[in-house]
Amino acid sequence: MMNFSGARAHKFAESPVLKLRLPAWRSRLMALLILTCFATLIGRSFYLQVLNNDFLKEKGESRYLRDLEISASRGSIADRHGDVLAISTPMKSVWAMPADARLSQEQTKLLARLLEMDIKELSRKLASDKSFVFLKRQLPPDVAEQVAAQKLPGIGQDKEYRRFYPSGEMTAHIVGFTGIDDKGLEGVELAFQGQLLGHPGSRRVIKDRRGQIVEDVGSIKLPQDGKDIRLALDSKIQYLAYSRLKQAVVDFKAKAGGVVVVDVNSGEILALANWPTYNPNNRERLSGAQLRNRAVTDTFEPGSTLKPFSVALALESGKVRFDTVINCAPGRMTIGNATISDAHPHDNLTVAQVIQKSSNVGTVKIASALTPKQMWGMFEAVGFGQVSQLGFPGEVSGRLRPWKSWRPIEQATMSYGHGISVSLMQLARAYTVFAREGNVVPLSLTKVDSNPVEAVQVFSQQTVREMRAMLEMAVQAEGTAPKAQIPGYRVAGKTGTAYKLEGGQYVRKYVASFVGFAPVSNPRLVVAIMIDEPGSGQHYGGDVAGPVFSKVMGGALRTLGIAQDAAVQVTRDEKDESGKLAKGPVEKEKL
Repeated sequence: MMNFSGARAHKFAESPVLKLRLPAWRSRLMALLILTCFATLIGRSFYLQVLNNDFLKEKGESRYLRDLEISASRGSIADRHGDVLAISTPMKSVWAMPADARLSQEQTKLLARLLEMDIKELSRKLASDKSFVFLKRQLPPDVAEQVAAQKLPGIGQDKEYRRFYPSGEMTAHIVGFTGIDDKGLEGVELAFQGQLLGHPGSRRVIKDRRGQIVEDVGSIKLPQDGKDIRLALDSKIQYLAYSRLKQAVVDFKAKAGGVVVVDVNSGEILALANWPTYNPNNRERLSGAQLRNRAVTDTFEPGSTLKPFSVALALESGKVRFDTVINCAPGRMTIGNATISDAHPHDNLTVAQVIQKSSNVGTVKIASALTPKQMWGMFEAVGFGQVSQLGFPGEVSGRLRPWKSWRPIEQATMSYGHGISVSLMQLARAYTVFAREGNVVPLSLTKVDSNPVEAVQVFSQQTVREMRAMLEMAVQAEGTAPKAQIPGYRVAGKTGTAYKLEGGQYVRKYVASFVGFAPVSNPRLVVAIMIDEPGSGQHYGGDVAGPVFSKVMGGALRTLGIAQDAAVQVTRDEKDESGKLAKGPVEKEKL
């Protein structure tokens, strides 16, 4: 056994390792680094809490303060008399914060029943990993109140608006409609989106961790409602045009149709109707054909409705006179390899009779004295080949080829409305040149407070007077459209019957049209009618479109209280003003 008593004992502090000395600069450096860190932290704390405390304040407020949007009401749309055509009604949207929406099975079933949703769809939305989801939008206020009364966790509501259209399908194509986000998608709703759409406001609230509002702090920005739009449309005339057009399309088994009514003095569009149409309050299962505003988006070859323009240009140029005789025998003529013929052959016709009888041969011979440049310039001056600038979605310019590329046969066919395409709106505007004093004005969807001054002079007043006489002859018994006559009013207008183009070839499908104005003594309205593919065995414009014109124009003139300018024939079966049976045909005095 070893004895350590004699061994030299060593103290712990005398360990050789501990006796090692570190350089003095290292300890000083470490002390300096520690002091620097402390100084930085103190400086940062002083900056955030004293000099600039916005950062921490924002971070704190972000956990309980919320800025909620306050919806703005979209401007209303009314007709010229103030009758509402489109208005926004208050609705509610119900949303959920899935992370906080911990609903029992009974609560989920109740919510699904109130929202009229499939419970599986509702459960899927509540189980979403998104922070926010809409459960149902545009709920009636009474239903939203029932949901709110349940005080379900994580379920909230916002105010929004739903667009309602009192006139329904009658004004669908001119008014259009909005989407679920209250943005215009068609018609005036889209054309005037910038004016109708309001600017939403906002308010600041305090929410708890479950998303429930516990305090309303106040309004930050007040909402600005959209501006109201007053259209030029007259609801009474619109209903008349819509109902008569619908009946004609049904009676003649046609594919579609359109009507445009224009105020001659102001250029205001008093009515625009298409068939088929749709109900903007219920847009489920809509097809493209129903949504198309054919009067401004579809083009067709106008046929004989273009003859008055060619003849008017010849009169204006001094190439012919009202009574110049044109040899139309034997009812056909050849230009190159093409043959132009009349539906009913004629011999000698005056220029006025060429319009009255609607002679293709006579029109081509009159137009042959004109240059392509002259015809092209006239067509462009009345608005063909260019967009009418109404602002409607999908407006078309039609087809008017540059005059330099015209061949003789093309100039000939364009003189009677083939080889050129126009919209019904363009055709209605062009005819105002005969209803006015030889000039045309821009058309307007909105109400015009004063007569427009931007008139473009196309023909002289003398030419217009002669053309009115010719167009009035066209609706007489010897003309092509006696069915367009209106008892008590002098009417002027022109029929059109044109083949349709399919795949670059003309097929035996027709577009029947009539455009006219009344009363002739002091024109007030232009009415343009187009019936696409009539299929009842009748396809001439005078038989198909003429009667529609008579009913629409007659009703519109009476609605506006326009004085009659023609005598009215009374049959033997009608009573005179004394109540006695009339013994024979008599004439009533002009009203």
